[in-house]
Amino acid sequence: MAVSTRTKRNAARPLIVTLIVIVVIAALGFSYASPYMALNKLKRAADARDAQTVNEYVDFPALRESLKQQVTGLLTRRLDVQGNGNPFAAIGAMIGVALIGPLVDAYATPDGVAALLNGMPPRGNPGERPPVPAGTDNPPAATAPAQEPAHPATGNNGNSTTPPQPPQTTAGYRGLNEFVVSYQHGAGDARYSAILRREGLFTWKLAAVNLNE
Repeated sequence: MAVSTRTKRNAARPLIVTLIVIVVIAALGFSYASPYMALNKLKRAADARDAQTVNEYVDFPALRESLKQQVTGLLTRRLDVQGNGNPFAAIGAMIGVALIGPLVDAYATPDGVAALLNGMPPRGNPGERPPVPAGTDNPPAATAPAQEPAHPATGNNGNSTTPPQPPQTTAGYRGLNEFVVSYQHGAGDARYSAILRREGLFTWKLAAVNLNE
């Protein structure tokens, strides 16, 4: 009887080991795919203005801080270029500082997340608000001033009805706990990125942007 029990245990051991290996491989595969899945769910929710789901996939305090730093850097670089010999540079600097808060408030929202994930980052313009991505069903309030389209083909006068073309997008890991999605409209255009960071084993949240890729 003891021999029979031992034989059954020995026979079951390879099956148990195989099952463990399968579970480990499945967990590793799911872990690798998890940021792609999170990005897909976040973009769908942002485009649909599903605030509850967006909140699950965005670390808004971290995103706000990142937006503040990035927009400040954007304006600083712009003033450095324009400030040489320009007596109005100081006035421009004051105006720039004043608009950072409202701009960050506007982009740290489901509307702003939708814009970021559709290739339309903040440009640091006065009164700027997230534009309406093409194909969305829930545009922002009509009283909100629209942003210039990000794609050069739409022109600079804001009157063109041609929608911006989808940006070229690349996505991938940048370290074990950071997943980066880069956007670029054309070979000569500026590139920026949205950054998701790992929370736990399988959870990822949008936590930062880089406007100076």
